[in-house]
Amino acid sequence: MRRGKPFLRFAVAETLSLSGTRLSTIAIPWLVLSATGSPVLTGLTAMMEMLPYVLAKALGGPLIDRVGAKRIAIICDTASVVVVGLVPLLDFLGMLTVPVLLLLVFAMGVLRGPSDAAKQAMVPDIATLAEVPLERVTGVSSAIERLASTVGAAGAGALIGLIGPGQALLVNAATFAAAALVVASGIPGTRRAPKIPAAPDARPGRASTYLGDLLEGWRFLRGDAVLVSIVAMVAITNLLDQAYHAVLLPVWTRDAGHGPELLGGLLAAFSGASIAGAAIAAVVGERMPRLIVYTMAFLLTGFPRFLVLAADAPLGSVFGTLAIAGFASGFLNPILSAVIFERIPKPLTGRVTAMNTALCFALIPFGGLVGGALISTTGLGAAMLLCGLAYLAATLSPLALKSFRGFDKAVA
Repeated sequence: MRRGKPFLRFAVAETLSLSGTRLSTIAIPWLVLSATGSPVLTGLTAMMEMLPYVLAKALGGPLIDRVGAKRIAIICDTASVVVVGLVPLLDFLGMLTVPVLLLLVFAMGVLRGPSDAAKQAMVPDIATLAEVPLERVTGVSSAIERLASTVGAAGAGALIGLIGPGQALLVNAATFAAAALVVASGIPGTRRAPKIPAAPDARPGRASTYLGDLLEGWRFLRGDAVLVSIVAMVAITNLLDQAYHAVLLPVWTRDAGHGPELLGGLLAAFSGASIAGAAIAAVVGERMPRLIVYTMAFLLTGFPRFLVLAADAPLGSVFGTLAIAGFASGFLNPILSAVIFERIPKPLTGRVTAMNTALCFALIPFGGLVGGALISTTGLGAAMLLCGLAYLAATLSPLALKSFRGFDKAVA
């Protein structure tokens, strides 16, 4: 019980922050879309949050290794309370213009990037404290993420319909405050790792610099073929997922004559089914053939979601397809996280995991713009089909690239 307490508290903090974030990812696009009716402007707003998110996440890695993951998570989540809380306040006062909203979502991204990276960097230490396999922790963590996404999406749709998208973000501010409190009071400080021996050509007695730490993480990541392949594949699928969530799905929902309640329900169906997949991965993850499961899961979770909307299928078929896709997606993060953490030396955990995740997210800022531009130029149905075909091509890459053959090989 004593060993499990830090992981339980980590799970609570993750559930709080992720459920609030899921609410904002629905509320903000719906706020812009309902106010302006512009898919392009909706995509621009999504980019204004995700671009600084990616950059701050990559640049925050050395700080996590130096200052500590716990401290970074607390500082960023506490500051997020103020920034997110300004949206409903200004909306209530009638002062929330699009330029002001863009500035606020930019600040949200700057704070959320290091916070998410810090929580991710805690995972190996949590696994050590709980004395369980890494796949177990990453699987449970993924199930928590899916549960938070389900609750956040379902609650967001109902809450937005009840009080409006701007005021709904009060809940997001509250979840950040609660997450910061749980991390501060319930999770031990992550242990400092021994320093990696200096390179042979390093000057004796010379202290490492922030830039040196950042470059060290980059060099390690660039030199691992498996990690490079993961980054390339996931970056492309994340771009298309962002186009889907930020623009394509909200526009499809609006054009079909539905409101934010249905949008939240569709996302909740996907996330809810993914909980089961992540839970199974947590139980049997260390015994699964990683590459086969990873490839099959990606094939099920990607292209069918786009195809069913492009074909204008009945609503029941849409929900069923999203449920199957969600279940398959639950296997992805536990496998990916275990592979990544196994390949990174402890002293480099913060900077390499942050760099890896930031590069995987590097194209997300442009997903909304891609989705909006495709709708404006080709129409919604064609945009769905084009994105789906691109997703299918990306998910077939593990079958074609030799670098993925090291995916199943454990690295000490």
